[in-house]
Amino acid sequence: MTPAPARMLNLDSLQGEIIDPRTKGFPPGAAPIPLSSIGAQGWNLLRGDLPFPLAVLKESALDHNHMWMRDFTAATGALLAPHGKTTMAPQIFAQQIKAGAWGITVANVQQLGVCVHFGVRRVIMANQLVGGREIAEVIRLCDLHPDLEFHFLVDSAAQLALIESEARNHAPARPLHALLEIGVAGGRTGCRSGDDALALARAIAASTTVALSGIECYEGLQLTGDSKHDIAFVGALMESVRRTALSCDDEGLFAGPSIILSAGGSAAFDIVARKLPTRLSMPVLTILRSGCYVTHDSGFYARMLEGVKARSGMDWQVRPGLKPALEVWARVQSRPESGLAILTMGKRDASFDIDLPVPVWRFRAGQDDYPRPVPPGWKISAMNDQHAYLRLDAGTDGSEDIAVGDLVGSGISHPCTTFDKWRLLFTIDDGYTVTGAIRTFF
Repeated sequence: MTPAPARMLNLDSLQGEIIDPRTKGFPPGAAPIPLSSIGAQGWNLLRGDLPFPLAVLKESALDHNHMWMRDFTAATGALLAPHGKTTMAPQIFAQQIKAGAWGITVANVQQLGVCVHFGVRRVIMANQLVGGREIAEVIRLCDLHPDLEFHFLVDSAAQLALIESEARNHAPARPLHALLEIGVAGGRTGCRSGDDALALARAIAASTTVALSGIECYEGLQLTGDSKHDIAFVGALMESVRRTALSCDDEGLFAGPSIILSAGGSAAFDIVARKLPTRLSMPVLTILRSGCYVTHDSGFYARMLEGVKARSGMDWQVRPGLKPALEVWARVQSRPESGLAILTMGKRDASFDIDLPVPVWRFRAGQDDYPRPVPPGWKISAMNDQHAYLRLDAGTDGSEDIAVGDLVGSGISHPCTTFDKWRLLFTIDDGYTVTGAIRTFF
């Protein structure tokens, strides 16, 4: 079954938002302008038109990644509801939906509200719905927007009781839709046994407030990057989901008219796409929730993609993989000693939760026409709030050829925790001329 195309988003209010120098990355002294006018200013990163540090998105890499994932899901028959928490950028949501995404995934009710405001009408909240205010808001949004298809996770009878209790205060116009979450021992959320899962599924099916729309799991936290381990672990988890789905289907517990089977994560989505599809009595939507593919990175996901490609056959091994679209640029502000340069970039500006930023480019105004690759020995060894320690390998030719005022462009590892540090990220062409800007809502 191929679902109807998702509707396009309405970004008019966003495009008219006024941006001024109070926003990090906006040129000091520049006149306030609408977001939609930023691309017409002719600003260029290499020319020094913008302050540093600066986070930018390469449009050519974004476009490539959209098409790569579109082709992957088409080849596997899976659908995609990319995790919106990666970017929290409605403009990127619109690009993902235009490229074929079924809907958007969120982590909480605030993120759901952002999606609904800009017109997303298929949303999975890959988290448990708890708390009276949050439950009431979901009921309000679902009643206000009859075309909103929203699914959240349930993994306990206690949670189901909270939802039913709050719903009695609001009399929702239609049942809320839940995905039963399957977990693993020692993991995060989710039912720990098949018996517990089936008992909860029966309770959901008997509820007058909540309807069972599918089964869900999250495989990402237990992955190691070792394909043998990851294939075995993810395969076993997908089999648990499939067994639970078959049992629920045999007992007629799903509300229909289709059944969602979904898993998330950006590191082993290929295994999910092969192992999760299941034939049931109603049409099945196999939905991936990978989010980091859209910008990719230069660290953790770059390493994990090699496993995805190796497991996916020769066609995917020979074609270009996902490309890093997100870079954070900084100036050299000090050369306090040999072998060390201090950059104007820190934990307030770039991811550091998995790996530190990876220096990729250097540029010296008046000497370089285009950024040059950094020597292989350069490495960021530490970061403070506003500083990065760039270590220079004295054994590499040209390693000390860096001066105060030079620019260094770094790739990042784990894009989620770079996006959340920026209200505004500039989009650039391959010549580093600004083409527009992406607004985030963290």
